[in-house]
Amino acid sequence: MPRAIWNGAVLAESDKCEVVEGNQYFPKDSINSEYFQESNTHTSCPWKGQASYYTIVVDGKENKDAAWYYPNPKDKAQNIKDHVAFWRGVTVEV
Repeated sequence: MPRAIWNGAVLAESDKCEVVEGNQYFPKDSINSEYFQESNTHTSCPWKGQASYYTIVVDGKENKDAAWYYPNPKDKAQNIKDHVAFWRGVTVEV
């Protein structure tokens, strides 16, 4: 079962991930929300739409914008609505 780990903490774990462009997108209900803080960062993808970010905080250590999601994805990316993906040193075990 895929899991996302950073700084020794399991950030998310689910067997219902969506894979897009090589990234595991975890359902929002599978994340351990205690480690997630909303970020003001936003980026845009031509086919997925506007991404929003979370900063991950574990044991006082911060990983800025290490998780992203598409709150209102475009039609071709509806499968990742309410899903979260990771980067910036977060290990995703498959």
